[in-house]
Amino acid sequence: MFEEPEDSDEIDKDAPAEPADRAREKADYFRMHAELAAVFEGCRKFDSELQPGFDPELTRDIQRTIGRLEKSKTPESPILPEPSLADAAKLLDLPAARGVSNNDYHVYARPGESMVMRWLAGEQVESFYDRMQAHFNAGLNHYRQEERQASGWKQDPATQAYLDALDAIDLKMDDRYLRTYIRQHKLFVLSTHAADELDILFLADHLMGVDVVDLVGEASAPPDNPTDTDRAWFFKLFALRGMKDGQERMCFFTYLQKTEETFGDDW
Repeated sequence: MFEEPEDSDEIDKDAPAEPADRAREKADYFRMHAELAAVFEGCRKFDSELQPGFDPELTRDIQRTIGRLEKSKTPESPILPEPSLADAAKLLDLPAARGVSNNDYHVYARPGESMVMRWLAGEQVESFYDRMQAHFNAGLNHYRQEERQASGWKQDPATQAYLDALDAIDLKMDDRYLRTYIRQHKLFVLSTHAADELDILFLADHLMGVDVVDLVGEASAPPDNPTDTDRAWFFKLFALRGMKDGQERMCFFTYLQKTEETFGDDW
């Protein structure tokens, strides 16, 4: 769920959801997981490498730029306004300008905090969307089958309406992430996803397939037999998308902080 949810103050949270709404919520759940998988699976599925020791000054400059971009857009739309376009273009062009490799995960870590940066360009962007669509389709189709097997025998209208609504979902990631508009109108788009507590071992071991020490540093890595607190990190992912020099590009910036730490002024 990269985009912020719509205001739901007027909705009775105790009321049963409409079948179509329940189906859309479930689809959004699988979309979120598909995006996380596509962002972080590079070391397992492609030739991406984890590159610790990224330049701290450049990292902080990227962090400040991302912060300005986030503040510049409205809650209603991930499309960046005109005054922010120069910052967005510069950030997408950073690999070419500073000799930073595309596709790899560049990490700057200090005790209790880690920042991970990844850039994609051209065919890498195409592969990213293909993978995200494949993850989404697999997750949703498996869930559809499970729901049909578990509840298909029920004859009540609400259950049948829910199953039919699940079957009717045909979500295309290119449309959902505004690719046509980005390419045709040269838009820059920034979307975010945050979690107060993310299992750092799930991110490192399951999604990325890397040693957690390389991701967060030896001082912050969970000990043997870690508790839930040891594994819990604040997580915020920024996805910047746009065109630069006629090429579709993406930049992912991930901010991680141990949950017991105090957030700094940057956020």
